[in-house]
Amino acid sequence: MSSLNKQYRNRRGSTNVLAFALRDGDFGNISPELLGDVIISLPTAQREAEESGISLDKMISRLLVHGILHLVGFDHEGGEGAAREMEQRSSELLAIID
Repeated sequence: MSSLNKQYRNRRGSTNVLAFALRDGDFGNISPELLGDVIISLPTAQREAEESGISLDKMISRLLVHGILHLVGFDHEGGEGAAREMEQRSSELLAIID
């Protein structure tokens, strides 16, 4: 995960989830029904689940929702308002699937 994070985001170290949108770039219109790929680091998810006192399944659900929200255009790094909006949407979706 750290090598993917470095290669695609130019950030050092590992991360818990990465999302790669298929709608971006020159060929984004080839399969518009496909959002992209979400990659979850299971070791990181396990550690974060233990630290949060939740099950690994719940943590994976959180990370998957987080990644999917990135694929549809949400970005918590776009400022405090954007982070709040993404967190709100994440909470709404997790309430449905939990």
